[in-house]
Amino acid sequence: MEITKVHVADAAAKSASLEYAGRDLKLVRMAVPLRDTEKDDLLDYLEACIDFIDRGRKEGSVLVHCFAGVSRSAAVITAYLMRTERLSVEDALESLRQSCEFVCPNDGFLEQLKMFEGMGFKVDHSSPIYKRFRLKLLYENHFSGLRIDSSKLGADPGMPVEVSSEAEETTKVGNNRRPTYRCKKCRRLVALQEHVIDHVPGEGERAFEFHKRRGGNPFNKSDEFECSSIFIEPLRWMKAVEEGAMEGKLSCAHCDARLGYFNWSGIQCSCGSWITPAFQLHKGRIDISPM
Repeated sequence: MEITKVHVADAAAKSASLEYAGRDLKLVRMAVPLRDTEKDDLLDYLEACIDFIDRGRKEGSVLVHCFAGVSRSAAVITAYLMRTERLSVEDALESLRQSCEFVCPNDGFLEQLKMFEGMGFKVDHSSPIYKRFRLKLLYENHFSGLRIDSSKLGADPGMPVEVSSEAEETTKVGNNRRPTYRCKKCRRLVALQEHVIDHVPGEGERAFEFHKRRGGNPFNKSDEFECSSIFIEPLRWMKAVEEGAMEGKLSCAHCDARLGYFNWSGIQCSCGSWITPAFQLHKGRIDISPM
């Protein structure tokens, strides 16, 4: 039998790499540094893995493996089946178990595969699902004593190079004039609408009083309990966050005016909701304007 080309995806490697080997470069190995723990970040490797498998199948054969062949490699193949056959997590796993009945991705990977399904079988960095996932990872890393890598923070919208890399797609689509958030004092751009983390409004101080359930729609943001702040993902202009502080002021990177506050343990919004972790900009200290 003649093997045209073999692509090997190793989901248990210690570092990321792409290697070509064998006569006429017939062996291509992709290494994915993924541990079999519930807290490991599977989502951010899925697009590269799926593209690698897709390309490999067009050129020859593909082998996806990890240490035991039960969790990591199974999670990657499940995501590939979900994307290519438009299957739910459950249906993709059932299909895979017809060939390998003992596969069982860990609970953390299953949760991330559910997010992958919720984002339309892609890793959408602008999706609220993905933003909450990234925030959760940063939160867990912070309380594990790990230093926050600035590359894991959101791009600084006030830096032209970073805007072009992260917000380019949004600004291209229909020029939809979505809100931007600027320092009220110097007009420096501090956040885009894509950076905002939405929350379900509470009921102000009354949320902590004994009372009958209020009528109306609890998701109606035009209700009497208006939020006096917006909450955003941590961005690279937040120096105190990058330096590892537990809490502190958020000041404009240009004029040093105070814009808000952050606390990894959380902050209560004026509407009554508790946001954890919280990176808060006070509406009275920023201007909200179209793009």
